[in-house]
Amino acid sequence: MDKQRYFDQNLLDLSDRDPALCTRLSRAKAEGNRYLFLESRSGEIVPAWVDPKGGSHPLHSLVDPVREGDRVIGAAGDEGFLIFFGLGGGFSVTAALEREEVQHVLVIDYDLRGVVELLGSKSYRRLFTDPRFHILVDPSAETIERYILDQYQPVVSGGIRVIPLRIRVDFGQAQFGEAGSAVNGAIAKISGDYSVQAYFGTRWFSNILRNLIRAEEQDGPIPTIRRAAISAAGPSLDIQLPQLAQKRRDLFLIATDTSLPSLLHAGIEPDAVVSIDCQHISYYHFMAGLPDHIPLYLDLASPPLVASRSRHPRFFGGGHPFTQYISRHWRPLPLVDTSGGNVTYAALSLADMLGAEHVELYGADFSYPLGRTYSRGTYIYPYFEVRQHRLSTLESLFSAFLFRSPVLNRVDRGDAWYYETPTLTQYRALLEEKTASLRTAVIPVKGMGAVLKVRPNRADNPNTIWLFAPGSSSMSAEDFLSDYREKIRGLPAMQGRAWSYRRTLNRQDNLIFTTLLPASAAIKRRNPRLHNEELFEAVRNYCVKEIDKLL
Repeated sequence: MDKQRYFDQNLLDLSDRDPALCTRLSRAKAEGNRYLFLESRSGEIVPAWVDPKGGSHPLHSLVDPVREGDRVIGAAGDEGFLIFFGLGGGFSVTAALEREEVQHVLVIDYDLRGVVELLGSKSYRRLFTDPRFHILVDPSAETIERYILDQYQPVVSGGIRVIPLRIRVDFGQAQFGEAGSAVNGAIAKISGDYSVQAYFGTRWFSNILRNLIRAEEQDGPIPTIRRAAISAAGPSLDIQLPQLAQKRRDLFLIATDTSLPSLLHAGIEPDAVVSIDCQHISYYHFMAGLPDHIPLYLDLASPPLVASRSRHPRFFGGGHPFTQYISRHWRPLPLVDTSGGNVTYAALSLADMLGAEHVELYGADFSYPLGRTYSRGTYIYPYFEVRQHRLSTLESLFSAFLFRSPVLNRVDRGDAWYYETPTLTQYRALLEEKTASLRTAVIPVKGMGAVLKVRPNRADNPNTIWLFAPGSSSMSAEDFLSDYREKIRGLPAMQGRAWSYRRTLNRQDNLIFTTLLPASAAIKRRNPRLHNEELFEAVRNYCVKEIDKLL
């Protein structure tokens, strides 16, 4: 078979999976100088990279590349999500797809014209027709990170591993180095998210169920706002309160739940309060009370006990797949971006959603200025005050709380100093990144902590108005939960591995299965020996019992 026939057949095999890439490949012209194609002793075609001086460097064994590919995969472990740097002859990729435990294979390669040459050298049908296979050619770092964030689910896939095609990576170090950084960044985000799921997955599920009844009551849109302020609970809030009080009448004040008692202690009432934490410790933020006329904006996964503190709870959907399912199949809920992992980020997302053109940030330190953790009046002060005694003073309790982080770096700012942790630094970076996607102009008020570097915001149509309002319910909350319960019970029994099971499900069953994944992570953490069928049945039984308790 000649080059053109190989190329056409490979594009035909790939066309159902990635027509956009096929279009790019068909328009590219192979120059014939990227690769030299050699025949191994075993009869396989082996691509060799041609360097600028004309030297050739075989990407695989010239004796038996198939056996070499088997050996590479055999030494790779039992991870279910594999990322290959470089396509080459695809021998290791083919070996990976022979393994049942491999649920997803991603190949990343650069040089579109070089890939055209590869596709004209042999058939890649075994790869291109496997639903687990995907290839990215000349991707940006953002594309790589987004793809992994969308596709990799640890509770289903298991581990993740990068397998570089060494010679190919050696001759593209800059590009593959950037790809490696993007992969590491995505893994770090997923690891953090999965860790949170492992601790809170069942609590989220339980909270969402119990909040649905009250979410049925909320109605009507919230008026848009123009000038707003957000109060976070950093120590700088103490010195910024006089400034906030002076400008209070001109600003729609959104308080994070942690900062609420500090504001009330200073005689300042916010116009709204936001809370997203699913833990019951959030209740401590409301021990000083919440005036009846102040609406409380809550993630649907917040503790029902917190929702009970307000006469006006207004629920929104976050990133939980169950809340997304609820919005699509029961009642459309306002969607507030909580992906920043902290309530200040969520409050800023809410302000933008309410139409604010200008938002001032107070107390947003994202650090521990002068070694202090929170502003005065926050829950931690009375919490420690009742726990102090002669052998454990208030100062020692605060000190232990501060130094609980294994990594605490001191930063001198010239006019002040502060401690920062990896978590707080990440929160700050995510909020800074968020500012670029907002319609709202964000103005951080100067404090004692880390300086926020606000990015230029996007320019939307100034006449566009967004409304914070739930849609109409398709049925009662109880009927929805009964229907959802039956759909969970109706899922087919799992046989084999999770990735192959998901491919047997229809669209509706796949949506239901996805809503169970965070709870699966939590149950897996408590029972590490549970796998596949046993884990699935444990999760199914837990979720059905939780619904039964409520109904």
